[in-house]
Amino acid sequence: MIGYKQPCRYCEALVEPSDSVCPMCGKVNPAGSLRCPVCRNPTRRQWANCSNCGISLRLTCPWCEEETFLADYCDHCDARLQVVCPNPKCGAEQAPVSDTCLECGRAMK
Repeated sequence: MIGYKQPCRYCEALVEPSDSVCPMCGKVNPAGSLRCPVCRNPTRRQWANCSNCGISLRLTCPWCEEETFLADYCDHCDARLQVVCPNPKCGAEQAPVSDTCLECGRAMK
């Protein structure tokens, strides 16, 4: 409900629903539903694929190489699951879901 604080999904501190970063633990997207990084459809941790676009919601963490749910952080090593476009004019951050940047189309490697 609007106006009611929600527990941060990472540290349980109370945060505003509109907060993009938890003021206590510093992690991004502390409240609200998890969303597909491609189509932004709500997702759930137990799902294997997005119910809207069909993308796999399981990936190998680029840091610890364990299989994890495609969210903001790895379930095992807690590393942020984001890669940065190497194009200096772009620099967009995205989930590691494609070999190309979703913003400019440049190869991510």
